[in-house]
Amino acid sequence: MADTIQFDLVSPERLVASEPVEMVVVPGGEGDLGVLPGHSLLIGTVRPGVIDIHEGGKVKAQIFVAGGFVEVNPETCTVLAEEAVPVGEIDKAQATERLETAKKALSDAADDKAKSDAEAAIKVAEAMVAAVA
Repeated sequence: MADTIQFDLVSPERLVASEPVEMVVVPGGEGDLGVLPGHSLLIGTVRPGVIDIHEGGKVKAQIFVAGGFVEVNPETCTVLAEEAVPVGEIDKAQATERLETAKKALSDAADDKAKSDAEAAIKVAEAMVAAVA
């Protein structure tokens, strides 16, 4: 078994990360998903949260994702994210403002679609605020 697995993180704007890693922990739709070299095949959803990239037994990088999909095979882990930003680049005040804006959108929602969109925006904003807390 290899010592690393290829990790690729892609957002609509850019390739956020592409590197061999010892382990990556992805916030999966059903719970956190630790991916090591040799992992079995998997396709799943990603919930809003933080991806931890491990090296030397420690977290070397953290990247916030707003949701998406993950595909894993024994050699690679690919995350297709709706939005991705390194945790160190998140401005806490802007994240808090984003949450307040989403809450206002929910209170102003005129129909089920607007309510659903606002609820999704709240989940993302809450996860972003938690990432920088």
